[in-house]
Amino acid sequence: MYRRIVPGLCGVALLTAGALTLPNVNLPGGSVATAASRTAVAPAAKSAAEITAAAGATTPFVTVEAETGTLGGGARVRAIAPGATAPTGPTLEGEASGYSLVELKANGDSVTLPNNTGKAANTLVVRASIPDAPAGGGIDASLNLYVNGTFRQAIQLSSRQAWNYRNSTTTQDDPHGGGQAYRFYNEFPVWVTGAPIAAGSTIKLQKDSGNTAAVYDVDSVDLENVGPALTQPANSISVVSNGADPNFSKDSTVAIQTTVDAARTQKKSVWIPAGKYLTNSLVSKALDFTGVKVQGAGMWYTTLYRKAPLKPGTWHSQLTVGTGTTLTDFQVDTNAIWRGNDGTGGGDYGINSGGTGWLIDHVWTRHTDANWLSGTNGVVQNSRTADSYGDGFNINNANTPNPEKLGQNITVKNCFARNTGDDGFATYSDAGASGTNGQVTGAKILNNTAIAPWWANGIRIAGGKNVEVRNNLVNSASSNNALEISVYGDTGRPLESAAITGNVLNGGGGWNGLRTGVNIGSPGPTSLYPTAPTTVDMSDNVIHGSLTSGLRISGPRVNLTFTNNTIDRPAKQGVWVAKGVTGTATFTGNTVKNLFPGQVAQQNDSPTTFKITTN
Repeated sequence: MYRRIVPGLCGVALLTAGALTLPNVNLPGGSVATAASRTAVAPAAKSAAEITAAAGATTPFVTVEAETGTLGGGARVRAIAPGATAPTGPTLEGEASGYSLVELKANGDSVTLPNNTGKAANTLVVRASIPDAPAGGGIDASLNLYVNGTFRQAIQLSSRQAWNYRNSTTTQDDPHGGGQAYRFYNEFPVWVTGAPIAAGSTIKLQKDSGNTAAVYDVDSVDLENVGPALTQPANSISVVSNGADPNFSKDSTVAIQTTVDAARTQKKSVWIPAGKYLTNSLVSKALDFTGVKVQGAGMWYTTLYRKAPLKPGTWHSQLTVGTGTTLTDFQVDTNAIWRGNDGTGGGDYGINSGGTGWLIDHVWTRHTDANWLSGTNGVVQNSRTADSYGDGFNINNANTPNPEKLGQNITVKNCFARNTGDDGFATYSDAGASGTNGQVTGAKILNNTAIAPWWANGIRIAGGKNVEVRNNLVNSASSNNALEISVYGDTGRPLESAAITGNVLNGGGGWNGLRTGVNIGSPGPTSLYPTAPTTVDMSDNVIHGSLTSGLRISGPRVNLTFTNNTIDRPAKQGVWVAKGVTGTATFTGNTVKNLFPGQVAQQNDSPTTFKITTN
């Protein structure tokens, strides 16, 4: 397994000369310290380098950022420069990982990237954007792949599941409905034709005469050496034996459900062999895998593909997980084009869980809405989600008092989310209008990676008790914050306690209003809990390269312990306490460095009501 390394934390665009220096800065409390005195007085429990090395998911692929490659022809890098004014609306740069991309516009434009993984790569995932069709709906176009300078194959790209238009008066797919364009990118998994790309070789993506898109904006490439397909386990029933079609020519919904029901009765597992299975039966009930282990041949080999009718109705395409369920080693993909289950966009949850003791392992969801995680003692691990229309992985109580949906002791660990249409990872504790929904407790978000969400936050903690967010990596939130710590709306339960430690939080401070690297808020005056504080302990985190302030405390009631954190190169203040905040904070051993001219380490606009004690 590889640990996915994002070069330069948040990409080349956010690291410049001097980023490793420790200039004199104003510390909380108004004192000024040199690098030497800060080291002597308040040494960090862990160095920023140690925290960075431990953060994020360990994945079987390595990502190479396009902007680190060698450019050919008239190719150019487009990036948000460090300290530049943050975008006021969605941009290709803002939605790119590292806020940087390579533009290929003319024939002969190219970018060459090395395979430095130490292994041969037989698959790629190219993250790129091509233009929408003039009337909406997207286009298809190829981009040529060369290995060591020799043409290997044409990679097929599309914008049919990109380019949504926010607040359009017609549909979200209509560029003429007065909406704001966003969701520019998509991921394109590719099996490499011919021999695998050997370690030390180069790959080149080049626009040639047969590549007909007007422009190709290349963000990154994943390189992976995928092993052989898994084989059928003992004591299992194959879905093919009940009529499921791995060749994608007829619907397999009923055959899959029949197999699951039989396996449940016979106390066997379900086997889904390699293939692509069409699931577009217009039944009103989602596939229900409760109480059964369902295994595919691997997430690169077995795909359940939802071809939604793209019209209003009661049709559901999500996978239902209940007590005692295990899902492993397959992919879920869909033809959805915007958010909204039961609607014309075709979006629906990826996985919808409840009950107790369930496990989701090595599952890859694409073009779905959120993976909606309710219940008790459930685990999601080693999984991926991409190009979603909602959250990547959301731990919640399903907005209901149902005891099957409590949201207790759910763990999401070692998962990877990129280009999510809401928070990459989230907890969501909602009391409901009557206040009868229970508090989400014991949620754990551990060693995950959230890359370039096109909407909302990298990670959002929206209420809960005994929440743990540890050793995660966030890179390049486009619209909101790298990390939001607060509640959700007026019915959101308070955040009673959370430990946020060992995370690397790059970027944030996007275009959607007043956003920062990290924001800490609490219930407002119209909330069901108008006097409840947010209580949080943050330690050993690296907050790097925010497009605005590093840490904003927006309140109105916050109790914060802030220990051994590093705030590096924010475009504005290091720490900003907004007006009207009440509560207390204890700051111990923190470092604010690489401030831009005219910026301060701390700005407290509530000095009489929010007291900061500095150790």
